[in-house]
Amino acid sequence: MDSAAADREQTSPQQDVEDVTAQDPTDAADGSDPDGAGADRQTSESVAAADAADASDEESDAEDDDSDDDDDSDSDPLETEGEVAADYLEELLDIADLDGDIDTYVENGRAHVSVITDSKVLVGADGEVLEALQELARLAVITETGNRSRLMLDVGGYREQRRKTLTDLARDAIEEVKSSGEPARLTPMNPFERKIVHDVVAEAGLTSESEGEEPQRRVVIQPAD
Repeated sequence: MDSAAADREQTSPQQDVEDVTAQDPTDAADGSDPDGAGADRQTSESVAAADAADASDEESDAEDDDSDDDDDSDSDPLETEGEVAADYLEELLDIADLDGDIDTYVENGRAHVSVITDSKVLVGADGEVLEALQELARLAVITETGNRSRLMLDVGGYREQRRKTLTDLARDAIEEVKSSGEPARLTPMNPFERKIVHDVVAEAGLTSESEGEEPQRRVVIQPAD
């Protein structure tokens, strides 16, 4: 073997090593895509898939919101009145440290709220505290809904008992008017009480009217023509 051939055999392995080490390691690891274009495509596809998933979630949330809005729009305004007033009164009972259950219902085109309790604190003399609470409950409804409220509040069955008392009072006055032929002027009453008397008088076939100014406004029962 001549010296030139020997030199070629000795230098060939070193050149091979230099050739290998001169290559970019990333090229060896990713020989099919030396510029990383495949990785970029994979990342873009992942981002697109994630965006699509987010969009789907947002659409689902929007549908849920629309469904909630539909449920709200279908609710009875009078039932809403009762619920708002009940929440207000429940908070008031907690503040005053008073026991009582609250019931709501709709009757004769009005929302009714009844506080079931043995305490007379929320009724007051001649129902004055009850009337004030009713006005506060109505204000709570107006504040919450923006609509005028004709809500009726009862506490401890006071109004129901008062209804019976006024019905008996009206019937006695009706008999007096029929026998005397003269009008009968009753004691001053609040609007709720006057309405009860007017209804009883109408059932008896007579007429009645209210006269005076609050809080001295009263019912006058007129004799038959």
